Amino acid sequence: MSGSLEGGDRPDPVEEVALGAAPGATDPKSPSAGWRDWRVLLGLAITVAAFAFALRGIPIAQVVDALADADLWILYGISIPSYLCAVWFRGLRWRHLTNPIAPIAPGLLARGVAIGFMVNNLVPLRIGEVVRAWYVSKESGVKASALFGTVVLERVIDVVAVVLMAAASLLLAGAGSEERRFLAQGALLLLPAGIVPLVVLILLRVAPDAMLRLAGVFLRPFPERFARGVDELMRSFIQGLGALSGGSHLFWIGFHTATIWLICSMLPVLAGFLALDIDLGSAFEMVVVSYVSLAAVGVAVAIPSAPGFFGTYQLAFKTVLVQFGVASATAFAIGLLVWFVFWSTLTVAGLVVMRAGGTRLSDLTRGAAESDSGTAGQTD
Repeated sequence: MSGSLEGGDRPDPVEEVALGAAPGATDPKSPSAGWRDWRVLLGLAITVAAFAFALRGIPIAQVVDALADADLWILYGISIPSYLCAVWFRGLRWRHLTNPIAPIAPGLLARGVAIGFMVNNLVPLRIGEVVRAWYVSKESGVKASALFGTVVLERVIDVVAVVLMAAASLLLAGAGSEERRFLAQGALLLLPAGIVPLVVLILLRVAPDAMLRLAGVFLRPFPERFARGVDELMRSFIQGLGALSGGSHLFWIGFHTATIWLICSMLPVLAGFLALDIDLGSAFEMVVVSYVSLAAVGVAVAIPSAPGFFGTYQLAFKTVLVQFGVASATAFAIGLLVWFVFWSTLTVAGLVVMRAGGTRLSDLTRGAAESDSGTAGQTD
């Protein structure tokens, strides 16, 4: 792999696809692909609209009062360790996905996860997933495009986990309540979103050649370079599926995924409720509503937005919590607090890793766009 940062190199076709470049687009690291990119402007517009919609009809003074009453010791004391543990468990899970490609230390993978979160929080177009693959590639010598295939697989696993968690929590939240019956109905609507990725995973695992041929048929109208990038990405993805063949790898992937979502990611939401002294009834009800809120956030952050998921995060919290009798101003304040701790903790963690390695943010983003430039057009 080439670690060169010289400006004349073309990006690898796999990374050109991963960076979201349209077929035949110009170099994604050019200025026109930055803040003036139409996708960036769309994300900014969605962020502004989501924030305005979430704040609509809420007196600012009430939000300020709710924030002033928050117990920050509870919020930070629970949330920061939880987010850092989530980074570590993501590194452990990623190790089981990369093992079919090459053995990589979980510490390095966890640092890559921290770098990816930081970049997504600071840089538009959510290139953090590409950047973390490049960072681990640079440190380990494993081809970045192969690592990116495991990142895509990880995202699919997370989508399935979030959908299943949402369906289960919505069913529980809607049970025994006439006013919340729509939540149980919504859970049934979410099931196809979890089933479809599972079916695709199964087909890629049991019939990879047939799926590659099918993709080739759909890619014929596109330029050769773009089609080649998609083909290489799919092959890397299929290679990563080796970890899902069964045995201990499959068990640990499931265990780490459950730990990430059911414990590490839920606790900061619960901490937000406790910090603002929200009474939702029993402890069980508090946990269930925490999962419903977390699932809503999982859906919200999938929507294009500005770096850091601001706006959509607050809208998700308000939309859910008002259904459980929480005042709009308090629900909005919880969304602000939980978001800020999430954003600041993971951004600082990534900055610490970046500075400890003597790397700059511009090096990370430029390197991700240029890595493997010397192997463009080749397949493993």
